Amino acid sequence: MTVLSDPEKLRYHRHLILKEIGEAGQTLIRNTKFLVVGAGGLGCPVIQYLTAAGAGVIGIIDHDEIEISNLQRQVFYGFNDIGKLKSIVASTRMKRLNSFVDLIMINRRLTAQNALEIIAEYDVILDCTDNLESRYLINDACIIQDKPMVHAAVHEYQGQVSVFNYRNGPSYRCLHPETVPAIKVPRPVLGIYSVIPGIIGLMQANEALKLVTGAGELLSGKLLIYNALNTQFLFIDIEKNPDNFNRENLMTRFKEAKTL
Repeated sequence: MTVLSDPEKLRYHRHLILKEIGEAGQTLIRNTKFLVVGAGGLGCPVIQYLTAAGAGVIGIIDHDEIEISNLQRQVFYGFNDIGKLKSIVASTRMKRLNSFVDLIMINRRLTAQNALEIIAEYDVILDCTDNLESRYLINDACIIQDKPMVHAAVHEYQGQVSVFNYRNGPSYRCLHPETVPAIKVPRPVLGIYSVIPGIIGLMQANEALKLVTGAGELLSGKLLIYNALNTQFLFIDIEKNPDNFNRENLMTRFKEAKTL
């Protein structure tokens, strides 16, 4: 386990004096490898605050290029970044923010062909995607590789956060049982209030840091729903369905997907 250097102790001093974190918790953060799937609206605040918090390794997987319509909510990027790969711009900027963090650029799409291999290399997986197919894929790979999944999603003025596959807790499929029509229907263009990804992304980063340090109470078995228009929080209990954790069935899904 890598111990904190003297410069790191100075940088993270405000963490070290928190009794729930302290040097032991900060050392855990320092030795954790986080994988952020998606460097868009949710990924931007997640990556920024995990970097500031002193994560050991942050893998950023995203194959998209920056578009002008991203700039309204994806705060890493500026007009001069249009056409560049999100993962490269995000990791380059975060290296300037905190040189102690090892940032890994993965300029690929997460697929059934590579998900198990990529996710196996990380400790905590953060789902910052914007489509059902990717969420099911991440969930299934996390179960197979025994990794926790910190999930978030946004739509218009609302966002949601939860922690899946953690210490015998429920999975994403327990919240959203898969239906074929839900995946096959073309994804519409959705309106998104500019600050919602920032608010929800910070909640997602918070859950990831609590998961690592053991501070506070995780949103495992609960879904938090936030509405920005009326500043209301709603909590929904999620019941675990053991059938969703059958590894043989999940591996069969991956094998079938690879043949498509």
